[in-house]
Order: sequence, then C-alpha cells, then structure tokens
Amino acid sequence: MKSLVDHLSQYAAYHRDPRNIASHFIGIPLIVVAVAVLLSRPQWGGGWVSPAVLVAMASAWFYLRLEVRLGVLMTVLLGLCIWAGQVLAQHSTLVWLASGIGMFVVGWAIQFVGHHYEGRKPAFVDDVTGLIVGPLFVVVELAFLLGMRHELKEQIEARVGGVRLRQKNAAV
Repeated sequence: MKSLVDHLSQYAAYHRDPRNIASHFIGIPLIVVAVAVLLSRPQWGGGWVSPAVLVAMASAWFYLRLEVRLGVLMTVLLGLCIWAGQVLAQHSTLVWLASGIGMFVVGWAIQFVGHHYEGRKPAFVDDVTGLIVGPLFVVVELAFLLGMRHELKEQIEARVGGVRLRQKNAAV
C-alpha cells in the first residue's frame, strides 16, 4: 500500500499552481457534499444508513490506514458531509436532485478552471485514486497554510517541488 507521502506527492505533482490549489478549496468540498447528497437516497435502518454512509465508511477506512490523525479529521469532515446530504435528501426530489447535481457540476467546473491555469489534466485521469486523495489534499494544504505539518510539506516538496510562484508577464 502506498504511504501518505506517496499519495499526496503523486497528487501534488498535478497541483503546483496556486490558482489551481485555490480552486480545489472550493471545488472539492462542493463535489464531496454533492456526492453525499446524491447518495443519501435510499435510506435504510431507520434512515441512518444510505449509500453515502457506506461510501464515507470506506473512505474513512482508507484515510485512517494512511494516518490516524488525518484519518480522524477526515472522518469527522465526511460525517458533516453525510449530515448535510441526509438533510437535503429529506426534501422533495426536485430540491434533492437540483442541489446535488448543481453542486456537482459547479464543483467540477471550478476544478477544470483551476486545471486550465495548471496547464495539466486532473490527477484522477491517470490514477483513479486521485478521486479519494483530492479531499485529503485540500485538508493537508489548509494545514500547510495554517503553518502546520511542516515535515509532511517538506517530504512532499522534496519529491515534486514547491508551489510555483505566479510570474508577472515578462513583456516590458
């Protein structure tokens, strides 16, 4: 099994432009919530089990196996997404589908704009695990912005380099 650094480095290699990373702070949460919304129907077991819960449990297991601290945080965040998904799934079919599909489409549109700036295709095109690593990447990048996890940042940057600084137009 790949390590935390392996997964994050492979994903980070596709995300070195700060505009692309910024787009992921909006796009990925929208997509994750959208998936939770869309998979929150049907519900079984008195309404607390749904396909969204099963996907979140499998995802949490993946994150916990990579690192317990980040895994616990990701599990809490997934739980919040499941809660939001179940709230929206209780509404009419129109509200449920419009909110889920709307967030999904907007989230992906934002992602593709970010990758336009990157000049590179999304990571999941080459490796489908990018779909599960993406949310973790956003959380880790936020930790880096908050001055946390220096050692993890150094390990990733040793493999793929730092985030590119935006350069001003060279024409003078």
